[in-house]
Amino acid sequence: MRFLDANVFVYAYYRPKRKLASNEQQMKELSKQIVTGVSNGKEQVITTVVHLSEMVNILKHGMPLDQLNRTMMGLLMLDNVTTCSVTQDAYFAAAELGNELGLEANDALAVDVMRMNNLTEIYSFDEDFDRVKGIVRLPRLRGSQK
Repeated sequence: MRFLDANVFVYAYYRPKRKLASNEQQMKELSKQIVTGVSNGKEQVITTVVHLSEMVNILKHGMPLDQLNRTMMGLLMLDNVTTCSVTQDAYFAAAELGNELGLEANDALAVDVMRMNNLTEIYSFDEDFDRVKGIVRLPRLRGSQK
């Protein structure tokens, strides 16, 4: 099982108005593969309501509302996707952890959830996770040294 960060959905679904750079196109293609694997039940992932909300807040600017809602409902109904609720105390703890790790609260929340579930891998394109000991960020871009 891996943690699934919001930016994977954003790269998979967002339709930019400009031509993507080669690394951005690569991220889009890899994101689509991950989302397809999750949608087909081949990938077991965990995320939080905070990360899903983050995804919706970005995608609402480039995706029709009905499609966005169908996508969200479909994701929430998948048996291979575990969505963790987040209490005020949990988010406060994540903000504290963020101070320790030099991460913003949502990224620290992902780390905290990963640690609580003994996970070491995260699907994300956020390089901040590369600084966190014990966390492996996937996928790797072609030509990436990290």
